Amino acid sequence: MSLRTRDLTVRFPGRPAPTLDHIDFEAADGSFTVLVGASGSGKSTLLHCLAGLLAPTAGEVVDGTRPVTEPSPRRGVVFQRDVLFPWTSVAGNIGFALHALGTPRGLRAERIAELLEMVGLPPSVARERPSRLSGGMRQRVGIARMLAGEPEIMLMDEPFAALDALTRLRMQDLVVDLWSRLKRTIVFVTHDVDEAIRLSDNIVVIRDGKLSTHIANPLARPRPPDSLADLPGYSELRRCLHHQLEKP
Repeated sequence: MSLRTRDLTVRFPGRPAPTLDHIDFEAADGSFTVLVGASGSGKSTLLHCLAGLLAPTAGEVVDGTRPVTEPSPRRGVVFQRDVLFPWTSVAGNIGFALHALGTPRGLRAERIAELLEMVGLPPSVARERPSRLSGGMRQRVGIARMLAGEPEIMLMDEPFAALDALTRLRMQDLVVDLWSRLKRTIVFVTHDVDEAIRLSDNIVVIRDGKLSTHIANPLARPRPPDSLADLPGYSELRRCLHHQLEKP
């Protein structure tokens, strides 16, 4: 069951050109697809349509056999800035998602501990408020809260853009590990070419609201950051992506 769009168009009032222009896109079940493009290219808008957070002007989004007209627990979202509730603890944030899922109260503490372990955080973090955590830890909590809803599809909108370089690499490792273990479908937005190369099965380049190209990533996994440039095919793929992004 894939997540796909057909002839998807999004126009915002006051803008002469569409933000998305007749987009045909598909993310196969279990795939890791990265949308890469410059700021303002429309990649985040496409992700929001896939999530059901934004209604298209024309065309459609289909999840399996069902039209996407609103958000669904099947499609979890992680944003660039964490959207954790500041007034409650990490446990309270994750517990909110478990409550929405219908997890019995007596099982939530154990499940919260499991989710924290899954994203590489110690149990003691459960007591903390988000304001006491680093940016990387908050994003790990955000991923844990998303996973609490047991989504089949994980939609990630530049979730590591605000992190320092080392933390960003560690978070990339986390996402690849989760994808490998959980066998979920991931659609990940970035403007960073190396991040796209390191994470993806498939890379979709978006330029000026249109799908410029779709490239199957030829690089073997694992892709450690300190030897990424040494992998066969890396230089050619990077050159191709930069060429696509810089086309007039």
